Amino acid sequence: MSVNKYSLPTPTLTPRGRGTGLRPDGRFLQWQRAAFDDGWPHDDIDADRRIPTRLHIDHARSVITYNRSPDVPFDRSINPYRGCEHACVYCFARPSHAYLDLSPGIDFETQLFWKPDAAAVLRRELAQPGYRCAPIALGVNTDAWQPVERRTGLTRSILEVLLEARHPVSLITKSALIERDLDLLAEFARDDLVHVMVSVTTLDDELARRLEPRAARPGRRIETIRRLREAGVPAGVLCAPLIPALNDHALESVVEAACAAGADSAGYVVLRLPHELRTLFADWLARHVPDRARHVMSLIADLRGGALNDARFGHRMRGTGVLADLYRQRLHRLQRKHGIGRMRRELNTALFRPPRGDGPQLALF
Repeated sequence: MSVNKYSLPTPTLTPRGRGTGLRPDGRFLQWQRAAFDDGWPHDDIDADRRIPTRLHIDHARSVITYNRSPDVPFDRSINPYRGCEHACVYCFARPSHAYLDLSPGIDFETQLFWKPDAAAVLRRELAQPGYRCAPIALGVNTDAWQPVERRTGLTRSILEVLLEARHPVSLITKSALIERDLDLLAEFARDDLVHVMVSVTTLDDELARRLEPRAARPGRRIETIRRLREAGVPAGVLCAPLIPALNDHALESVVEAACAAGADSAGYVVLRLPHELRTLFADWLARHVPDRARHVMSLIADLRGGALNDARFGHRMRGTGVLADLYRQRLHRLQRKHGIGRMRRELNTALFRPPRGDGPQLALF
């Protein structure tokens, strides 16, 4: 495939501490704006201006989301937040902000939604007579320990309900803030009720700062794996996403560092660019690595059968073709070398007990 197929946009300015300065209109709006040159200078985005994060209440009648995807090792998940302050430019969840009539660009990073009654709603759902226990994945769409969690404590309140019910949970994060909840996680671990995957995309601090402006430093995430393991909590490393010609060369170094810290498993996910994400990522490439931008986009397309996204089950997480096969072989070699497993881990569901209701009446038995 010709690399000239992908024309690069004129790079935009990015506000300090953010992943993008773009505000593309959501695809569900009845109108779309288009930029044009009217001869006047435009300075609506100032790279030195800090854009504050705004937190909005999201009332929910249910907090457990169910799926039938064969690509993930769980059939249910909880996402305490919509939007993510980590501002990772590659985040596959960005297009979901369009459902709120907000931009998957800068709005995704600055207009956050949280469910203050999530713990109470979860308690009611787990107490329903027809509920059948299976591991819940926490923080899949957006990070459950993103910076705003320091203010809300929402994720911890959800964990407290799950622990009371002895409900198994799998966790994914790139935040050192998860260490705040080591007391809870250690208790989960004693009954084989938890597994944590820490996402590490690179060990290069400078690249991480540009890709994931508000996430913990790579070395700090490796240290988080160490502290989880020292507390008896099973923890592995997730290299997600692998981006060809940008960070895919770091797969071995990331897994080596994580295993040295005690990681018991390793996995990866290949970058995909659904909907508005292809515009946002192309802009990021034009700004930060213009010399490699077309090459990166071409290799992404090679992984997706000539497209920038392939939503088919069995393909979207791993890609296809020679490069995808090479990634798979490299991970298998690392797993054999270090004696570690894959991302999937069987958790204990036998101890589940419905939590006590919100009302003042005590249980009879």
